[in-house]
Amino acid sequence: MMSLFFYYLFLIPLSFYVDFWLTMCFMFFGFFYFFSVSHFFTFFSSLSYSFGGDLLSMCFVFLSIWIVILMFMASFSIYSLNNYPYEFAFVCLVLLMFLIFSFCTTNIFLFYIFFESSLIPTIILIFGWGYQPERISAGFYLLFYTLFASLPMLIGIFYVYYICNTMFYFLIAVDSSFFLYLSLVFAFFVKMPMIFFHLWLPSAHVEAPISGSMILAGILLKLGGYGLMRVFLFLYPVGCVYNYIWISLSLFGVFLVGFICLAQTDIKSLIAYSSVGHMGLVLCGILTLNTWGLCGSLVLMIGHGLCSSGLFCLANISYERVQSRSFYINSGLITFMPSMSLFWFLLSANNMACPPSLNLLGEIMLINSIMGWCTLSFFFLSFSSFLSCCYSIYLYSASQHGHLYSCIKSVSSGCVREFILIFYHWFPLNFIILSSDIFVLWI
Repeated sequence: MMSLFFYYLFLIPLSFYVDFWLTMCFMFFGFFYFFSVSHFFTFFSSLSYSFGGDLLSMCFVFLSIWIVILMFMASFSIYSLNNYPYEFAFVCLVLLMFLIFSFCTTNIFLFYIFFESSLIPTIILIFGWGYQPERISAGFYLLFYTLFASLPMLIGIFYVYYICNTMFYFLIAVDSSFFLYLSLVFAFFVKMPMIFFHLWLPSAHVEAPISGSMILAGILLKLGGYGLMRVFLFLYPVGCVYNYIWISLSLFGVFLVGFICLAQTDIKSLIAYSSVGHMGLVLCGILTLNTWGLCGSLVLMIGHGLCSSGLFCLANISYERVQSRSFYINSGLITFMPSMSLFWFLLSANNMACPPSLNLLGEIMLINSIMGWCTLSFFFLSFSSFLSCCYSIYLYSASQHGHLYSCIKSVSSGCVREFILIFYHWFPLNFIILSSDIFVLWI
């Protein structure tokens, strides 16, 4: 575990002395090396200095490294325009270190520290490389929503330590009340985000640069799900009593978000709201506290991280050429960028959970889990699945078909870097399912 930490830690000062692309090549090499030597055990292994990893941790660690590598590849304009490329690489690598620490710690207080620390590089990305002046308010939305929910969590962690004299996940045993339960889970509800606490997410996505959108959709939302899976190790008894409140709210939210997506005119805003819907389904699966729900949540979080990040990359590829994210201007792209239209179709299909994507496997497992919890949830699940199909088709058809905007006169099929970038999202999303049995081993 320490070799993984130190490899990426020493890349941080190196990023100021080597080329932007050489940094990315070092990250690729590290990813494939550590992926080949790591053990995806169902128990915590490689323990040292209260850090270690089980299958759940390692899945998210490697997803984090993969998404950060693709962030470098997607942010070519920063390098080509010389828009502080070395500072950008520094911020991305610091964020990666915080994420790896968050997923690998076995101490709930250290998890809180790294969980909150990941906010700082994210806000620097939005403030420093964002698009419009509204990025300031979007960054403050993100900051204060998260901080408001996190202070009760800090107090709850101190109370747990006072009672149990330990912060190691697996040794905590506490008679939890509703207030302790609420203080520990509310921060994760806001981070995922749960419906009615989601207002920071669309504004942050719309104002963030492509790298910020990728890391937000790919990893930072998953911190909430990962944290819930850890705290329910000792909140299980009280969770069985009160979880029905949040499951009911999230089921309604998934249904509601489908209609909100269909009303969007901004491509990034639609993809951001679809993330709220998928995370609502993940939240329901985790809160059912059964095997299907927890395994399905892990699968769907990994699938959504790749699919949503890929859709944001496609939206950015169009934005760099058309200078707009509006559906009214980004229409008829199948004639403007015919080769890229195939990837729009593939990722839109994966977003609605078509086979053989990880999204399909995750949604099947989660629907099993939620139906097992209460058969009446069938109404919300069926309508939300139908609406998910509707807004994915709307995303593809509104952007690819129709009349081409009159100011666009040329054809730009995309460069090799962009095709490789989208392929690196699509390939693992559809081929990891061949060894999907690994995801159900950790329970």
